[in-house]
Amino acid sequence: MKIAVCGKGGSGKSTVVTLLAGELRRRGSRVVVVDSDESNSSLYRLLGLDRPPQALLELVGGKRSVQRKLRGGGDEESEVSILARPGLRLDDLPPEYVSERDGIRLVAVGKIHQALEGCACPMGLVSREFLKNLETQDDEIVVVDFEAGIEHFGRGVETSLDAVITVVEPSFESLELAAKVKELAEGAGARFLGAVANRVDSEDILSQITRGLQQRGVALLGVVRRHAEIAASGLAGTPISAQAAQEEAAAIADTLLAAIED
Repeated sequence: MKIAVCGKGGSGKSTVVTLLAGELRRRGSRVVVVDSDESNSSLYRLLGLDRPPQALLELVGGKRSVQRKLRGGGDEESEVSILARPGLRLDDLPPEYVSERDGIRLVAVGKIHQALEGCACPMGLVSREFLKNLETQDDEIVVVDFEAGIEHFGRGVETSLDAVITVVEPSFESLELAAKVKELAEGAGARFLGAVANRVDSEDILSQITRGLQQRGVALLGVVRRHAEIAASGLAGTPISAQAAQEEAAAIADTLLAAIED
């Protein structure tokens, strides 16, 4: 099973990914987290890892190599084959490309490290090919932390996923983006399930978010309240405790898994 987590920049995608991964692992699933956000570098810290894994982009020769393949592979990105081994298993990757802690494994696609590095197209292509060819076992769940915004929908990454969800914060822009994610995901043939409301600090705010999502035809999958402990972890770059928002994460997992199985 492969689940994509999308959303506006700063909405808390990485927090929701971390909470959801921890809850799924607590239930006995084998969890793989794929860091497909080329700009946010904090996910491995939230998961409690000392260092990130080597980027998959380096496994295929680096960004320049992929750019050359794109230029030489014709007009369509689909003509370029990256990590194109059907039935690819995580164990097939060299160990330096997979980090693990407490039964949760992390794979990273790649990051932008310097100015004038160019577009993120190579990272998007590597994400698409890796997710398309990655074969999961019955007890294995892949949770993908996508880049902020909606650019990845133009690369067809969602076509190999079982479900797409989005994270919304208390802002009009976040609600608008949730509606756009729903439109693009369904237009790409992916299964859009709904939104997780994050950083909710009052019942009035929750009511406004719920109403705003309903007006846009987006289901509310669950809520993560504003927690001082989570904010402190994000500021310090330290792991999010398993106890932080555990009941909320459990409720989100219940709703999400039921929707996928429906």
